[in-house]
Amino acid sequence: MTNRKMFFTMLWGAVFRRRSRAMMAVIASLVGAATLFCLASVCVAVPQQMNEEMRAYGANLIVTPASATGKSQGIDTATVRNVTALIGAGHSVKSAAYRYESVRINSAPYTIAGVDVKAVRALNRHWNVTGDWPGSDNVMVGRDVADALGVKVGSRVTIGYRAADASASASSSASAKSDSDESTETAESSAQGTQSTQTTQGEQTTQATENGRVSSDIMDNNGTEFRIAGIVDTGGNEDSIIYATTADVAKLAGSKRGADVVEYSVNAMGDELNAIVNNINRSADKNPNSAVKAQTVTRITSSDTRIIAMLQTLFWIVSLVVLVLTLVGVGTTISSIVSQRRNEIGLRKALGADSRAIGVEFYVESGIYGLIGGLLGTAIGYVLARVLCATVFGRAIDFDWLLGAGSLLLSVAIAVIASIPPVRRATRIDPAIVLREE
Repeated sequence: MTNRKMFFTMLWGAVFRRRSRAMMAVIASLVGAATLFCLASVCVAVPQQMNEEMRAYGANLIVTPASATGKSQGIDTATVRNVTALIGAGHSVKSAAYRYESVRINSAPYTIAGVDVKAVRALNRHWNVTGDWPGSDNVMVGRDVADALGVKVGSRVTIGYRAADASASASSSASAKSDSDESTETAESSAQGTQSTQTTQGEQTTQATENGRVSSDIMDNNGTEFRIAGIVDTGGNEDSIIYATTADVAKLAGSKRGADVVEYSVNAMGDELNAIVNNINRSADKNPNSAVKAQTVTRITSSDTRIIAMLQTLFWIVSLVVLVLTLVGVGTTISSIVSQRRNEIGLRKALGADSRAIGVEFYVESGIYGLIGGLLGTAIGYVLARVLCATVFGRAIDFDWLLGAGSLLLSVAIAVIASIPPVRRATRIDPAIVLREE
């Protein structure tokens, strides 16, 4: 019998003669591999899944005109298409354009937004709308607006547009929007701050007052009558805005122009999202005639980053604990196996067996336990990860073969490393002492 054949014969006997001990070592490796693979799969899938889920809560990138001329004319359709194509290269993207105007209802100033209903509805799935979305001659009002006017779904309101308000809006738009850019809040917040400033300045600069009251020219309640189709309640700046179709706003204002803000929900985050913003701004610098300015919505992007960072930190902590427990479990089992085979080791050394050969046999035996445990644990870990993602995110995940190979190699490595202390003790056994005890 050759040495190689003898080696495998002894290895086979060592594994299958002590099935209970071998089973314990396999289970220890299995539990570690299953837990680590499940955590790793979820950790890999969670950023993408979380990013997709967060996209339901609005835009993470907004684009506004960069020049004073652009602020008065808005972003034209061709520019919107170009920017959307630039963002959509390699990323899934949803977008919605908003045209804001200052209007009056019962002489009180409000902001109306002209929107593409289908696009806005797809972008802001978290909006809680009572009734219907805007349609022809139908508007949707924010909860604050509805409460202030004392209206409900089905009520009718007369919305008036004043050229003086529009003129004041054009003059104050730049400064108000600049403040919004620095804070990088949502587009609605920007628009609301802009329009309220516009209306206030317009009243101060273009309309005289008499005894502390606004002159009668703006007390005229004439305008276009609209039916309130729905009320939106988000708890944010959307609650103080009136939403109408782009066509109705153009008809009300008597002119067509581009959007004031274009919101984008991009399937990207962190440095990748910042790279998109920088790319848009560089492209705009090359074409000043259609220059726009892109910026991230800090409230959304920071939430993404913070949540994912917390989950990844938790993953590393749990993984470290699992690694330590796996090392302890496999090491304890191998120590027990070595203790049981102490007499056999002493006899083999007395017959001339090399300590290195004995060590290699134990390392290979430990590696087999790790391999079997790793295979079973990886399979179980994938099932657990799939169930977890389906339960939490409602989506299935595919098997990551690279991660699976890493799980197997790690299981074998942990098993071998855990066996080093007991194997080193085994190779130091004095055969004379063992045989004397017999």
